[in-house]
Amino acid sequence: MEELTLTTPALLFSAISLIMLAYTNRFLAYAAIIRNLSEKYIQHQDSSILRQINNLKLRVKLTRYMQIAGISSLLLCVLTMFLIYIKLHVIAVWAFGFGLILLIVSLLFLIWEIQISAKALQHHLGDIEDHLKK
Repeated sequence: MEELTLTTPALLFSAISLIMLAYTNRFLAYAAIIRNLSEKYIQHQDSSILRQINNLKLRVKLTRYMQIAGISSLLLCVLTMFLIYIKLHVIAVWAFGFGLILLIVSLLFLIWEIQISAKALQHHLGDIEDHLKK
């Protein structure tokens, strides 16, 4: 196995930073949608709005888990660089490996959240199609 250098974990900084930006944008979009739906639900206590809010609660929770795993991955990359700097290479390799695992976990949460989002959009399209048939 080749020796881990400072540049290896540093390469992940830009990727993780872009992923975190995307996660934050998702979170902010969900917050705006939830606020809008909350106002609509107060005016018209429709069960479909309540279902959408419950769906969004799960998606926000998954986004939070994605963010936590992604930030933890970034922290472990920084820790890896520090461990390499102080010449603790074996621990650095383990920290980097665990950081990669957390990045994988973050991406798996993203896949799960995308599946839920796609299913929710399909329900909306079905509602529109039903409304057009009437």
